[in-house]
Amino acid sequence: LIQIQHYTATQAGAAFLPFVVTMFGLSRWAGGLVARYGSRLPLTVGPLVAASGIALFAVVPQNGSYWTAFFPPVVVMGLGLVISVAPLTTTVMNAVPDSESGLGSGVNNAVSRLAALLAVAAFGAVLATVFNHSLDQHLSQLALSPEIRAQVDAARPQLAAAHNPAPAVQHAITESFLSGYRTVIWIASALAVLSSLTAWLLIEPGIPSSVESDRKK
Repeated sequence: LIQIQHYTATQAGAAFLPFVVTMFGLSRWAGGLVARYGSRLPLTVGPLVAASGIALFAVVPQNGSYWTAFFPPVVVMGLGLVISVAPLTTTVMNAVPDSESGLGSGVNNAVSRLAALLAVAAFGAVLATVFNHSLDQHLSQLALSPEIRAQVDAARPQLAAAHNPAPAVQHAITESFLSGYRTVIWIASALAVLSSLTAWLLIEPGIPSSVESDRKK
């Protein structure tokens, strides 16, 4: 959003407000999904919906407007996470005795935070690797002087924020960043699909007994 679409930091942050609104507005509804359908269905459907929203980010046009390019994937991804987050927490808490609910909550939060840190590190490495490989391929097709090539190489850590006065070089930088960006997006979408498959295979169908007893009460 900032380096390719030239949003300001404020605009880039505001672009994800529909995600926050969706999570906030539908969280209560999502909290009752386990009681109605059990854990297996929402934890299978939710990640699939989220994967669809993530995948939409990979196909947005480079110069599309926010409402047609970014708003739909933000909302779809938010809806998928709404369906997933509350049922996941409920499933984790129902998997441990009441006496160990604090431990279950702590493990759930720790895994979530650790996964986020690992994802940022791993995806950052993937993005940089694909960017550099793609940029090398693009630059090899251009007749650049050693001085210009040295300038481009020195600016590599800036990724798409690097600027070069030569239009062909700037185009190569942009396209290389988009290649890395799309690779990361497709990996993230595939991981969401994998989580859906994992839930379908590992979670027993039906409503947990603890939830069923609470509903009867």
